[in-house]
Amino acid sequence: MTTALPSSEGRRTARLQESSLLEAPLLLLRSIRGFRNHQSLTWLATVPLALLGLGVFGFAARAEVGLADLTGLQAASFLADNLWLFVATILVIFMNAGFAMVEAGMCRSKNAVNILTKNLFVFALAVTAYWVIGYSLMYGEPTFAGGWLYFKGLFFDPDPSSALACAAAGETGCLVPAVDFLFQAAFAGTAATIVSGLVAERVKFGEFVVFSLVLTAFIYPIAGSWQWNGGWLSELGFIDFAGSSIVHSVGGWAGLVGAMLLGPRIGKFVDGKAQAMPGHNMALATLGALVLWIGWYGFNPGSELAMDQYVAFVAVTTTLAAAGGAIAATIISTLTSGKPDLTMIINGILAGLVSITAGCGNMTLTGSWLAGFVGGVIVVFAVSAIDNAGIDDPVGAFSVHGVCGVWGTIVIGLWGVDGMDPGAIGIGLLNGGGFKVLLVQALGAAAYAIWTIFTCWIVWSIIGGFFGGIRVSEQEEIQGLDIGEHGMEAYPDFASVK
Repeated sequence: MTTALPSSEGRRTARLQESSLLEAPLLLLRSIRGFRNHQSLTWLATVPLALLGLGVFGFAARAEVGLADLTGLQAASFLADNLWLFVATILVIFMNAGFAMVEAGMCRSKNAVNILTKNLFVFALAVTAYWVIGYSLMYGEPTFAGGWLYFKGLFFDPDPSSALACAAAGETGCLVPAVDFLFQAAFAGTAATIVSGLVAERVKFGEFVVFSLVLTAFIYPIAGSWQWNGGWLSELGFIDFAGSSIVHSVGGWAGLVGAMLLGPRIGKFVDGKAQAMPGHNMALATLGALVLWIGWYGFNPGSELAMDQYVAFVAVTTTLAAAGGAIAATIISTLTSGKPDLTMIINGILAGLVSITAGCGNMTLTGSWLAGFVGGVIVVFAVSAIDNAGIDDPVGAFSVHGVCGVWGTIVIGLWGVDGMDPGAIGIGLLNGGGFKVLLVQALGAAAYAIWTIFTCWIVWSIIGGFFGGIRVSEQEEIQGLDIGEHGMEAYPDFASVK
């Protein structure tokens, strides 16, 4: 008995059905005439490169046509600055994934869908609110004397002509308005995302959405204009390079008010003592911390707003502070609990990053590591202090962003320097600068705290009164917000069957 051999077409079909996801695309390409050899595949791989080159060339051509006296060197500098800020923006936006993973991993599995939904959706809200009015309030024209409020109509003007004129004048940091808007919108999204961690596992989704819109449309932009648009704090000499106070402490204070109004989760405090409520996935939280660390290279170096010789220096100060925070949190958690606590190491890294965000352009390398180290010490004790105060902060968000945001602002007044050049003069109290900078930094940190607490208390209260409270029902909280708020579970295959 003889058996006919299957045709080559039949063998290919069977092979495709049995192939893995990695093998299948290559098999499909080889099945197409002309893509059966490696040389053809090599040429195919050059297509994305060619498209990228054409895009950059087209951008440069439009720039030169738009302004005939833009030299080749000016065009190269203009493109480098805008390309770097665009890359930095992508890194900052990607931090949303890090925040989502840290928060979801450190909370219970029954609330994972709710947490992921908030972190994903809040960026869409932030971009929209910031596009409609927030950007104008933050970078518009002065409306009241004294640099307290700015406004320049709704939306923003994407016309790049002013940036091209800036480049033709030989200046650096000439940013296309659209690129600048994206970068600033990513920062607004970060402030709103911080709030999510403080109110996790008990806030209503809809009410959180409304609050996030108000925060990113009004509260955060107005506060940011005081420093980053030449407002009254800027005129006083306040320093916040990338947002320890403007972004992190504002997000921390906003979330703290929400956490206090919500009250603690069911079972968090028994007889006045805080009870551990372990997160369900520490691998996810650890990955999230690493994503955030990487994203911070867009957050801090991107705030230089130009591709120049200082970008790498800011990246180094950022890295050293994160390392110092991790080491300190590991040491302190080991001394206080007997063993190194992974959650504290994660928060130590983030505390170090927040601690250097304001001063990443005004610190020596040694000063940066020390600032992060002190931040890592502070965050461990801050978590305990928040628990002792009866406030439920599920992921330690206020300790990281609020407390260390204030510390990162104040430390400039202790051992900051006046720039990034070698031999920069000390401006802090401990390195010969006197009290002036320290007092201005303390005033700025206090101003952001007072503004945020006052406005957010009003907003949270109004939202709660209008919608019948901001907290889910006791039944929903016990069951989990995934089912109560979204009607689904993050891990349905692991649900117990009764």
